[in-house]
Amino acid sequence: MEWKTILVHADPSAHAAGRIACAARLASTFGAHLVGISTTGISRHVCAEYPSTPGDIIHGYLDPIYAGANRCLDEFEHIVRSAAVPSWERQLVSDLPEDGLARRAAFCDLVVVSQNDPAESTSLVVADLPEYVVLNCARPVLVVPYTGTGGPVGRRALVGWNGSNEAVAAVASALPILARAEQVSVAMFDPPQLDSPDGVHPVADLAAWLGRHGVKAEVLVRHANVDAGLALLALAGETGADLLVMGCYGHARLRELLLGGATDTVLRAMTIPVLMAH
Repeated sequence: MEWKTILVHADPSAHAAGRIACAARLASTFGAHLVGISTTGISRHVCAEYPSTPGDIIHGYLDPIYAGANRCLDEFEHIVRSAAVPSWERQLVSDLPEDGLARRAAFCDLVVVSQNDPAESTSLVVADLPEYVVLNCARPVLVVPYTGTGGPVGRRALVGWNGSNEAVAAVASALPILARAEQVSVAMFDPPQLDSPDGVHPVADLAAWLGRHGVKAEVLVRHANVDAGLALLALAGETGADLLVMGCYGHARLRELLLGGATDTVLRAMTIPVLMAH
């Protein structure tokens, strides 16, 4: 399946312009329709619609909120107009950012958000938004690092593979961009058995499946003596990757705090775009 509709988050973050520009480049590359979404930050369960009576107390509260959301969409429109995007639209959604993005993702092929920047403390920027959106929508999510992309995304891709359902979903979702890549490397860390008696051969079977989709991939089998997330990021640097593809593994918050995890590590330390699916 090709990416024909791309959804990008337009918010007041200092990193919004870079994120939107990245999404616009992808839309241009894939000939995709680009949707910019800005939210009011108020749950749809609290305020589903804009009041119809101007001048009342609620209008006095909501007018600045809607004006701020529209300014974000104005910035989206300004960036997109200067890019070769085939078609685009702006959407103002009355909802929380994380819920608005997750719900609208049902009608797109890819969602683009930014990595959380711990130095950007504002009530208008939602912490843990990437994790929430990936875990609560059925679409792949491209997380753009707050340090920026530095140019095109996906020329040299690294895929993290462990045979899990999440990894399968991530690789399948990334096929459109992997098929266009100049270099694709697949990382396997400490596979339990490369020549399985049950007839499943992870390296050969994965390479053959990718090949039938026009993806020529090099499989790298490595030993990970550190956190899997750190190992992936180190290998991304070693291979010169400008895109990391991996499954997103959700855990209970307490368990994540106690045990950590590859997803948490990558989302905190990433310096290249990461395409995730759950």
